[in-house]
Amino acid sequence: MKKPLNQNLLFAIYSSQHLSRSRPNKPLNLHTKAHFIQTLRNCNDLVFATLTHARILKTGFLNDTFTTNHLINCYVRLQKLSQAYQLFDEMPDPNVVSYTSVMSGFVNVGKPQICLWLFREMQKSTVLPNEFTFATAVHASSMLASLEQGKTIHALVEIFGFQCNLVVCSALVDMYGKCNEVDLAHRVFDSTGYKNVVYWTSMITAFAQNGRGHEALEIFREFNCLGWEPSNQFMLSSVITACASLGKLVSGKVTHGAVIRRGHDLNDVVSTAMVDMYAKCGCIVYSDRVFRRVSNPSVIPYTSMIVAAGKHGLGKLSIELFEEMVSRRIKPNDVTFLGVLHACSHSGLVDEGLEYFNSMYGKHGILPEAKHYTCVVDMLSRNGRLEEACQLAKSIQVNNQEGALLWGILLSASRLHGRVDIAFESSKRLIESNQQVARAYVTLSNTYVSAGEWENAQSLRTKMKQTGVYKEPGCSWIEVKDSTYVFYAGDISYGKSSGSKVLSLLRELERKMKERGYIGRTADLVFIDVEEEAKEEIVGLHSERIALAFGLINVPNGVTIRIMKNLRMCRHCHEAFKLISEITERDIIVRDVNRFHHFDKGLCSCRDFW
Repeated sequence: MKKPLNQNLLFAIYSSQHLSRSRPNKPLNLHTKAHFIQTLRNCNDLVFATLTHARILKTGFLNDTFTTNHLINCYVRLQKLSQAYQLFDEMPDPNVVSYTSVMSGFVNVGKPQICLWLFREMQKSTVLPNEFTFATAVHASSMLASLEQGKTIHALVEIFGFQCNLVVCSALVDMYGKCNEVDLAHRVFDSTGYKNVVYWTSMITAFAQNGRGHEALEIFREFNCLGWEPSNQFMLSSVITACASLGKLVSGKVTHGAVIRRGHDLNDVVSTAMVDMYAKCGCIVYSDRVFRRVSNPSVIPYTSMIVAAGKHGLGKLSIELFEEMVSRRIKPNDVTFLGVLHACSHSGLVDEGLEYFNSMYGKHGILPEAKHYTCVVDMLSRNGRLEEACQLAKSIQVNNQEGALLWGILLSASRLHGRVDIAFESSKRLIESNQQVARAYVTLSNTYVSAGEWENAQSLRTKMKQTGVYKEPGCSWIEVKDSTYVFYAGDISYGKSSGSKVLSLLRELERKMKERGYIGRTADLVFIDVEEEAKEEIVGLHSERIALAFGLINVPNGVTIRIMKNLRMCRHCHEAFKLISEITERDIIVRDVNRFHHFDKGLCSCRDFW
């Protein structure tokens, strides 16, 4: 039995007939036309779409803009943009729907440049854009991260009077966020009166993706206080991402509760964000629990769990997860392999890592990129195979940003293994490309000191001062009762009472460590004309040690102390943390710029390999 035709649809067709330029001596059959449109709306098969196209052509409806727009939308939905564009190009009177449909089609297939070209062509015609046209053009600009193009479209938005339209403003906030112009995004957000959940989500996401997690959480709190609409899975996912970047476990757990209450806990995107958040907060066990609750995980949750395990030094778990994924016939992507290679690198599994790297193209059809080769360089150099790593690095074609990561890895490894020659070459490449200049100077200087070349080290330090290059200060932070406390190396001035307690505890721990045979080993640090006792005091006031002492005072017994650091943890503090975990009988987790260290009973999860 045929479904009765929708009366609104008949009315729309009737109205379009009278407004179209169709010949009056050949009136269109309303029911035939309505049947075509309903068919196209429900069509998900290319063969059926082509047959309907032929019937439309045969019955003469192809010159009708209303019908052709539905046919274009059908081809766009099936991602057949050549057919859609050909139809559009042959239309005698394309309207705003015609332009917007084809533009969105090109955006959907990853061709934003063509979308923007069509938008410029539209401006030459008499057809005026609507809010969806502007939103599509802005989205194309965000895909290209083209701030200049985005600002141009924003100006047109103002001219055409869409500056308060939610659809357009949500797209603008997203675009400015993706172009790293969060303050401009916030300005657009604040200029709008009524805001829906999509709009709030765009702003929260912009902050979260640009490393401004505190502001993302503040916007989320503001949204919740209004209580107009419930948060959706996309908003919660962005909030979880913000918690992950800040290492705010308490806020992350609260958001997890909201996820469960809203019924989004089995959503792939949300689950992936939660796996990442718990891992970055040092709770890899919770990450695994969240992952195992997903009944049919896709490649995205698998990849997130593989990366999480690798960051915690659980290389064998990463490999097990990868093999489990492949056995379930889930195809890995380039990011999955990046996670596996990273895991192998941080767990000393060189042979396994090289085997997976060599299987990428031959077995899985994925061509290795510069980032995968960089992982292999890291893997080789961490294991002392610096000659191989250096030769491979020289053979890779990389841009400046990729080169900074590549040569930065070699620089750190060469310092660790005392290879001044490779350290010098790596530093030279970094400085010449104007990438990580401060790090290059400092690490090369430290390498010279390790090799006993004090004059070269002093010369570099002098050059740093002359050129105005300064090392990024060491910074650590710890969360206590949902409040975050930040510490800098050597600075205990945040409160006389607390500062004196921290300093007293550090000295007491230093004494107990020395009783157990601890030697500070400051010989390979850069100190000019500094007495040995002063050297020990300076190392003892590294930011992570101050954060640890504060945590030991303020975090209750039985609760894991979790510390985050913006730089790599030094070996001296690493040795000290192992002993302190044994002396105090406390679990300590440190997240530095590279990985996690879980200290317990005098041992570290990295097995001194990082």
